Amino acid sequence: MMKRPHIDRILSLLLLLISAVTASAESGVKKLHGEFTYYGDKNESREQCRLQALQGARVQALATEFGTIVSQDTYQRETMDDRDQSTYFSSLSLTSVKGEWIADEGEPHFEYSLDTDGCYVVRCKISGTARAISNEAVEFEALVLRNGTERRHSDTRFRSGDDMYLYFRAPVDGYVACYLADDKETVYSLLPYQETAGEDVKIKRGRAYVFFSTELADREHGVVDELIMTSDGLERNSLYIIFSPKPYSRTLDMAGASMDAPRSLNREDFSRWLARARRNDPRMGVKIINIEIANE
Repeated sequence: MMKRPHIDRILSLLLLLISAVTASAESGVKKLHGEFTYYGDKNESREQCRLQALQGARVQALATEFGTIVSQDTYQRETMDDRDQSTYFSSLSLTSVKGEWIADEGEPHFEYSLDTDGCYVVRCKISGTARAISNEAVEFEALVLRNGTERRHSDTRFRSGDDMYLYFRAPVDGYVACYLADDKETVYSLLPYQETAGEDVKIKRGRAYVFFSTELADREHGVVDELIMTSDGLERNSLYIIFSPKPYSRTLDMAGASMDAPRSLNREDFSRWLARARRNDPRMGVKIINIEIANE
């Protein structure tokens, strides 16, 4: 006797497939392909160049699909003159893409070579999914401060042994987190503080906060972690300040090797978490501040 095919199972699979395609279309998720060649310098390792090429390929794909926004980013550092009153400013025109990378599809493809000076040249080809960034994100003010807790101490260039603080102010009540990404594919969780890692850092609208300062600490945020920047040479790190009017789940990071070491995770896991968080919360704002630490 012939058996009837499992029509109900086939229909269920078709419905699931249609639902997945519909959900992807409604959320604006698109498949993208990117390619980028990064030319390193003598101070950059093969791994550092690989990461730059990977990021460049993603940015190239996003810019091609969603376009870019040109903005100004100001770098400030102290340069004392004969009267000890001079401050140096420089403005750098940055191009920001209007899309966010969600996830890779398959493994990125890399090609390595050396130029005539012996520096690495890395070519990366990548495929993945992405979507346009919502314009509902809340604007906020965030400044990195060096060796002082006032806005005039804003700086992005540190010497080994300098203290670092973070100035923050938002127009609405909400929640803030802060991460530091180094040049070795590791991301450290700086806020919430280590002793209160499982709690949210709540912010009141219009109020100015200075984090990592025991003198200006808000008791509601727990015991302060003071930050002293160190480097054996020249390091380029990125500070991620994340703010949203509503609570959001944070990264699944791991405790440091010692009580004083911040919690951490690898850059890829952090990037996936951040893309997912922004996709689920259109009002989430992210500011990235690039800093340098020199051993002088």
